Amino acid sequence: MTTPPTRHTVPAQRRQEILRAIRSGATHVAELATSFGVSEMTVRRDLDELAREGRIERVRGGAVSVSSEPPFDQTLIERFDAKDRIGAAAAALVQDGQTVMIDIGTTTLQAARHLRGKAITVVTTSLAVYEELVPDEGIELILPGGTVRRNYQSMVGMLAESALRQLKADLLLLGTSAVDQHLDVWDSTMVEVPIKRAMIEAAANVTLLADAEKFTMAGLVRVCDASHLDRVITDGPLPAATAAAAERAGVEVSVAV
Repeated sequence: MTTPPTRHTVPAQRRQEILRAIRSGATHVAELATSFGVSEMTVRRDLDELAREGRIERVRGGAVSVSSEPPFDQTLIERFDAKDRIGAAAAALVQDGQTVMIDIGTTTLQAARHLRGKAITVVTTSLAVYEELVPDEGIELILPGGTVRRNYQSMVGMLAESALRQLKADLLLLGTSAVDQHLDVWDSTMVEVPIKRAMIEAAANVTLLADAEKFTMAGLVRVCDASHLDRVITDGPLPAATAAAAERAGVEVSVAV
C-alpha cells in the first residue's frame, strides 16, 4: 500500500494550510489527510504541534480551532449585571436535597454563586463552578472528569460524556452561545456540544440561562431544539418570533429583574 504524495514538502507550510482548514470547519484526521494528500499519522503529528503552540485544541479524532473564542475572564465581565440577575433567579428555583447539573458558561457561574448555602448536590464540567462552590462544605460536588479546556475552564471528551450518562439530576442549568428565532439552542464550540447533550438527557428539568444579547447572536452547532427545554430565564422580553416558539413548545419564560 502506497502513501499518497505529500502536497506540501515543508511541514510549516502544511500546518498553516491545516490550520486554515480547521478554522473553515474541517475537524477530522481522515478528512484532513485526504484533503492534503498525506497520511493520517502525518496529520496527527501536525495537529499535535499546532496544539502545543496553542493554535488549536485536540479532540477525539481531530481538532477544533480556539482562535475565535475569547478568554473566559473576558466573557465573564460582559453584561455582568444581567448575568447576575439571571443567575440569582435560577438559583432561587433550587431546593435543598436536589441534584443540579451546571453547564459551563459565565451566566451559569453566576447561578452557582447564588447557590452557596444550599444543601444540594452539584454536577458540573465547569472548573470555575467547582472553584466557586468547593469552599461550601454543605454542597456535594461531582466532577465527571475528562480533558481540561484551559481557555474556558471546562472538561470535555469521552470520559466526561461517559460519566454524565451514568447520572441523573433534578435540574440542569444550561448555558448557550446563541438562541435562534425557533428557540433552538446553539453553541460556538463543537467540542462542548456532546457534553451539553449528555446533561440534557440526564436532567428531569432543563432551564436555559440566556441574557438578551444571546437572542441576537449566531452559533456554530445546534445543541437542541425547544422541545428539550422546560424554562428560559433571561433579562428582557424575547424577540416576537422566539416568544411565539416558546409558547408553541410550552416553554416557560421568566424575566429576571
